[in-house]
Amino acid sequence: MRRLPLVLLILLAAGCGGHRGAVKGAAVARCTPGAYQQTATLRLAYAGVAPNGAVAYAKPGGTVVARLGKVNVNDYPTVLGVLGKIVTRGCKASWYRVQLPMRPNGTAGYVRPWRLQLVPVRSRIVVDISARRLTFFRAGKPYVSSAVAVGAPATPTPTGRFYVNQRLVPSDSSGPFGPGAIGISAFSNVLTGWTQGGPVAIHGTNEPWSIGHNVSNGCIRLPNAMLTRIWPLAVAGTPVIIRA
Repeated sequence: MRRLPLVLLILLAAGCGGHRGAVKGAAVARCTPGAYQQTATLRLAYAGVAPNGAVAYAKPGGTVVARLGKVNVNDYPTVLGVLGKIVTRGCKASWYRVQLPMRPNGTAGYVRPWRLQLVPVRSRIVVDISARRLTFFRAGKPYVSSAVAVGAPATPTPTGRFYVNQRLVPSDSSGPFGPGAIGISAFSNVLTGWTQGGPVAIHGTNEPWSIGHNVSNGCIRLPNAMLTRIWPLAVAGTPVIIRA
């Protein structure tokens, strides 16, 4: 696969604190130092782009849980899902709590704020395994919904909260991934010996008969037309919630 270039408007985290106004006499924001604030909501989340890589810690100043380069194994820029922040008295972030694309599923860590450039994300993906259905949300509202194929009983799709960490374009759009693969931060709980550790993706398919069935190796298959429809909107950092 070749990677799709990451096209993101890098913003300087406007909600991360400082003064409430620039005029003289304006009130100054005050927070409890060391307090944790959640940043992700149903309408708005943040992607943390790490242009020079990042080091993630189990807790602020604790042991290192991950060292991430500026690109991943597929040469895609490193992007982390931002969950919240530890704040200073002036309400600026002293640490970001982020989702990490690694085993075990659900691993989170803390990264220093100067390592990340925050980008707002207004998309969200919810996958209901039992209903074999994916719903794509924009700004908190359902945008489109589709039947999908999910993991077979022996190779189930993992559940939990994840995020889009890469977007890959196959060299052959008529192959098993269809026109594209939206990689997420989840890994198969059973296919641990697979290439790259058994990563999970939302992708197209060359087996349209499989849609609506439990037949995959853990990935989520969309009809190619639907994959093409959501592709421009499922940007890196998009939250992905998979429930049983």
